[in-house]
Amino acid sequence: MSMDTSITVTGNLTADPELRFTTAGTAVVNFTIASTPKAFDNERNAWVDGETLFLRAHLWRGAAENAAGSLTKGMRVIATGELKSRSYETKTGEKRTVLELEVEEIGPSLRYAAAAVHSSSRAAADAAEEERHSEEIHPVDHFSISARGYTGDDLWFGMDANPAGRISTRSQDPEPAY
Repeated sequence: MSMDTSITVTGNLTADPELRFTTAGTAVVNFTIASTPKAFDNERNAWVDGETLFLRAHLWRGAAENAAGSLTKGMRVIATGELKSRSYETKTGEKRTVLELEVEEIGPSLRYAAAAVHSSSRAAADAAEEERHSEEIHPVDHFSISARGYTGDDLWFGMDANPAGRISTRSQDPEPAY
């Protein structure tokens, strides 16, 4: 995401997100967020609703599939992204410009609800692969014989170099004085 006009919007989804795929197979989801500001009216001594903003939004790739599977109509969401203007011409020839939100991150608002978060299958597969790589034993970390098993003439590991077969963690050289 470039740092053009980044905004965060909190509101409710007006319909279930619409998941589609480009001809190249890239997932994109479209939805509208309705955000109604509230203001305190001193004369009425009450909170009143302002004018509702309906903001069209879209999200791409894996996050689009996650959003389509997780978010539903009426759900309160928090979305952050880049505000973009798009111009088009209607069937009658009128030129119009609309503002849309290219979503970078979206999730349910926890102000009035609770949510359970589950890793997507792709994220779970990536995490499993990373864990598998971290558990692999490196050849130098897995000797089949101990240092005592080397021949006595081995300069580094033999009994001549370490007759007791002990490993010392203390520094061999004194600390330099600065």
